[in-house]
This record gives sequence, structure tokens and C-alpha cells, in this order.
Amino acid sequence: MPSTKDLRDRIRSVSNTAKVTGAMQMIAASKMTRAQNMVANSRPYFETIHNMLTKVTNSLNNQEILKGVKLLQSREINKTLVLFITPDRGLAGALVGNLTKAVGEFISKSGSDISFITVGKKGDRYLSRSNENLFGNFSVSDRPTFSETLQISNTIIENYENENFDKVVIVYAKFINTAVQKIQAHQVLPIETESDDENSNDYIFEPQVVSLLRSIAPKYVQNQVFHSVLEAFASEHSARMVAMQNATDNANELVEGLTLDLNKARQESITGELLDIVGGVAALEK
Repeated sequence: MPSTKDLRDRIRSVSNTAKVTGAMQMIAASKMTRAQNMVANSRPYFETIHNMLTKVTNSLNNQEILKGVKLLQSREINKTLVLFITPDRGLAGALVGNLTKAVGEFISKSGSDISFITVGKKGDRYLSRSNENLFGNFSVSDRPTFSETLQISNTIIENYENENFDKVVIVYAKFINTAVQKIQAHQVLPIETESDDENSNDYIFEPQVVSLLRSIAPKYVQNQVFHSVLEAFASEHSARMVAMQNATDNANELVEGLTLDLNKARQESITGELLDIVGGVAALEK
């Protein structure tokens, strides 16, 4: 058994670790609450603009009109652009590993040339190690705003309209709840607008439909990118809070076990000293 000094040193070290992970858990919990509120507030707007775009598109009897809106045009897929959203930091459990695994599977299944735009240092480092084509990288603050993501979405829109890429996909972690984050690979461009709305042909549009679609489509892409970033941040903070909570609980359990070992070691030491005294007294009496 280790000495009492070694056990005290280990207890002190593990206790200090528990304090650090406990502090990180509190910080992550605070950020998680704010990020969850931002996601909850953005979802209704995103769903509304998607439904609006879907209804307008499916109301057209003449599909030739859609050829005037490049963001709705499908073409042969030769080049794919992937927006890969990851955390800047680790200590978020299996989140980063699951994201990189999903991207690896996407690369292996894809039959086209793939380029990447990254948001987050973890994704940037992974792609650098994998020797993948990095088209661009961006960073956003812990409190992302719509204006921060505009440069990302405008870059995507411009390159798709210029036919530099034939398909755009976002890979990110969708926030489900505090304990669950689902990895998504969602197609952004061309915009998918399938709908079962039977009344989609009952609309009269003013101004012209093409002008309306040209106005709505970019806004949809911009909000898709912004909403995905919010989902990714909420997932990151949730995963980190859970990971730090588990680390703190494990550290506290380890401290309890080490404290028990320390008490046993002290008891053995005291018992040994008493036996030495008793043996010494018995020897003097002889």
C-alpha cells in the first residue's frame, strides 16, 4: 500500500482537479442556458421562412420559373462544399469525436470532390491532419450573432451561384436536450422544398414569383447557417457541462476511496507503532 504521504498528495491533486472541473461545469451550465434560449428563439423564424419558401416553390405550375433562381437549381454534382461546425476547445465528451467520425463517413461515401469551410478550431485541425481541401475557415464568438455568420453564408451563396460548387452540406451537432446531441449532415444547396401541402396552388403572388424567390432564397440560406451555428454551440456547451459533471463526480469518488485508503494506512501505522511499543516493553520486562 502507498505511504500516507503519497496518499495525501494524491488526495490533494485529485481534489484540485475536482475544483477545476466543477468550475468548468458551472461556466458551461451558464453558457448552455444562454445558448439553449438562443436556439429556442431562432427555431420558429427558421421554420417559418422554410415553410414560406416551400409553399411558394410548390405553388408554381410552371417549373421553368425556377430556372431564374440559381439557389433552387439542381445540377450534376461534381464538387461539394461542406460547412463543418465544431467547437474551438475540447473537454466536451465524445462530441468532437462524433463530429469527425461523421465527416469521415461522409467523405468515404461521397462520389464527388469535397472542399471544406470550417467554423471552429477542432474541425480545422482534423482536416489539416487528414490532408483535405480547406476552402476557408471562420470563427465566431461565444455569443454568435446573425451578422457574424453573414460572411459565411454569403461566401456559400456566391460560390454556388458561380457554379464553383454543385452541392452544399452543413455538418454540425443538433441540440436535442442536455444529454443528447445529434450529428446532422444537412443539405443546404440546392434548396430542398418538398411538401405535401394540398393547398399550395391557391396563392396569388405580388410582385412576380421570381423576384419573391430571389429575395427569400438567400435569406433562407443565411438563416440556415446562423441556426446551425446556434445549434452547434448549444450542443457544445451541453456536452461540456455533462462531461465536466461526470469528471467532478468521478474525482469526488476517487477522493473518497483514497481517503479510505489513507485512514487504513494510518490505522496500520498506528497499530504497528503500538505493537513495537508493546514488544519493547515486554523485552525490557524480561
